[in-house]
Amino acid sequence: MSASYEAAGVDIAAGERAVDLMKSRVARSRRPEVVDDASGFAGLFDVSALLRYKRPLLATSTDGVGTKVDLARRLGVYDTIGHDLVGMVIDDLAVCGAEPLFMTDYIACGKVVPERIADIVGGVADACALAGCALVGGETAEHPGLLEPDEFDLAGAGTGVVEADALLGPERVRPGDAVIAMASSGIHSNGYSLVRHILATTDLTLEARPAELAGTLGEELLTPTRIYAKDCLALIEGAAVRAFAHITGGGLAANLARSLPATADAALRRSSWTVPPIFEILRRAGNVQAADMDRTFNMGVGMAAIVSADTADAALRLLNARDVPSWILGEITPGTGAVFIA
Repeated sequence: MSASYEAAGVDIAAGERAVDLMKSRVARSRRPEVVDDASGFAGLFDVSALLRYKRPLLATSTDGVGTKVDLARRLGVYDTIGHDLVGMVIDDLAVCGAEPLFMTDYIACGKVVPERIADIVGGVADACALAGCALVGGETAEHPGLLEPDEFDLAGAGTGVVEADALLGPERVRPGDAVIAMASSGIHSNGYSLVRHILATTDLTLEARPAELAGTLGEELLTPTRIYAKDCLALIEGAAVRAFAHITGGGLAANLARSLPATADAALRRSSWTVPPIFEILRRAGNVQAADMDRTFNMGVGMAAIVSADTADAALRLLNARDVPSWILGEITPGTGAVFIA
C-alpha cells in the first residue's frame, strides 16, 4: 500500500468543501476597505482609510475560546462558538478605544467535517459583522493523530486603530469618576475549566434543567459572549470615557485594576447588581468558595467603563438605548490602584 496524504488522515477535498460552504457568511462581514487577493494566501485591507487620522495607532489582540469548545463539541452546537472568539479578541481592542478593522481565525481539528467548519467560521463572520470588523482570512488545519476526529480548537487575531491623542487608559482616570457596569450575557468564555471540573465531579449534567434557568444547563453554558465593541465606540462619542476594562480571566477586580492608575482605587458596590443564576448553580453544585468564584468568572459584569461623573447618566441612557443593561457599579477614589468590592 502506497503512502498518501489522504491515507495519513488529511482530506484536502473536505477542506475545499468547507471553504465553499462558508463563503457567503464570511462575505457578510466585509468592509469597504477589504481588497480581494486572487491567490487567497493573504487578507488585504486598504489602509489609505487611515489618512483621516493625525497619528493612527494600530492595536492588535489575539486569543482563543479555551475549553468552552469542549462543551460545543459535546453538545454538537458549532454556530455560536465563533461569537465567543470575536468577543474575546475584538472587545480587548475596544478597551483602548480602538475601532476594530479586521480579524483572522485559526481552527485546528482532528478531522475536517465541512459542515462543522462552515458553522464555526460562519459564527465568527456573523460576530465580526456585529462588531463592525471584517473577517479577512483564516486557516483550518487537520491534525489527525494529534486530535480525535471530533476535537477542535479555535483561535484568532484582530487589528484595530485609534487616534493617539484619544487613547484610553489608566492615565485618564481620576478620583470622582464613576464606574459603569455592562451586563454579561452569561459566563462568556472564561472559567470553563472549572465548569468542566464541576460537571466531571458532581451530579450536575449538561442535560439538567435547573428551575432558575429557561432551558438546559448546556444551553445556558453555550450562551455566546456579548460583543461590546460598537457599544464602547458609541459610548466614547456620547460620554467622557476615561477607560474600559474587559472582564475576562481573573474576574472583575483583577481586570478593572489593570485600568487604574497607581494613585486611585475603585470602590464597587456588590449590592448594585444581581448575579445571574448560572453562577449560583455552579457555586452550589461545586461547593466553590466565593473568592474563587470572583477570581474565575465575570459574575454578570462583562465590561466596565470609567467615565466622568457628570456624564454617567448620559452613558447609562446611551447603553440602555442600545439594549446593553448597565448600572453604576461604583466610583473611583484616591488610593493605590486597588479594587474593593463591598
